[in-house]
Amino acid sequence: MNIASMKEVVSAEEWALRVQLAACYRLVALYGWSDLVFTHISARVPGPDHHFLINPYGLMFDEITASSLVKVDRQCRKVIDSPFPVNPAGFTIHSCIHDARADVGCVLHTHSRAGVAVSAQKCGVLPISQQSTFVLASLAYHDYEGVALRDDEKPRLVADLGERNFLMLRNHGLLVVGPTVPDAFLSMYIFENTCRIQIDAQAGGELVQVNPAILQGMAQVMKTATAGQGAQIAWPALLRKLDRTDPSYRD
Repeated sequence: MNIASMKEVVSAEEWALRVQLAACYRLVALYGWSDLVFTHISARVPGPDHHFLINPYGLMFDEITASSLVKVDRQCRKVIDSPFPVNPAGFTIHSCIHDARADVGCVLHTHSRAGVAVSAQKCGVLPISQQSTFVLASLAYHDYEGVALRDDEKPRLVADLGERNFLMLRNHGLLVVGPTVPDAFLSMYIFENTCRIQIDAQAGGELVQVNPAILQGMAQVMKTATAGQGAQIAWPALLRKLDRTDPSYRD
C-alpha cells in the first residue's frame, strides 16, 4: 500500500502516539488476538478537542501503520481526510468509555478464542494463576446485549466498568483500559494469558485456587511490584521485537 506519511502533518506528540498505537495493532496480530479486521484499539489524542485515533476499517492489524490510522471525533467522524473508511458502530464501546474516563488514554478490545471462551463461563475468571490475581484486582463484567450498536447500552457499560481497568464482556470478549497504549497492551497481555491458562487448566485435574487473602492484597502489590512501570519496562523490548521483523508500522 502506498500511504502518504502523516509525520509532517500532525504534531510531534500525535506522531509519537500514532507510532505507539500502530505498534500495538501489530503486536495484537503477532500474539494472535486479532479477529480478521474486526475489533478496535483506540487512543485519545492529547489536547482539548476530544479526538481519537482508530484503525482504518478493512486493514488487517499487521498492515496498520502510523500514517494509516484515522483521526476521528467523538462521533467517529473523520477529522483529517483519509482514503480509508472507519466503522462508527465499532467505536460505540470505545467512545462511551473515553467520555466517562478522563484517565483512559487507550481502550483495547479483543475477540480472542480464549477470551470469548472464558466470557461464556458462568464462573468468569477463576483465581487459579498469578496472572489471574492481577486481573481480579480490577475486574468488572458486562452482560451481553447483542452486537454493540445501540447508544442506550452505553450508560450500562460505563456503569459496569466503573473505575476498573479490566472488563469481561459476557459472551463477547475482553476489554482493557489504560492511561497509555503500552499500559493497555500489557493489561491485555495479562488478561489474555489469564484466560488461556484457565482454559488449559480446566482440561486437566482438580483446580487449586489462590488463597483469598492473597487476592485482597493485590492492589498494593500492583503498585509496588514494578512501581507502576511494568508497561514502560516491557514496551521498548516489544518495539525492538517488531523492529527486528517488520518496522513498517513506523511509516
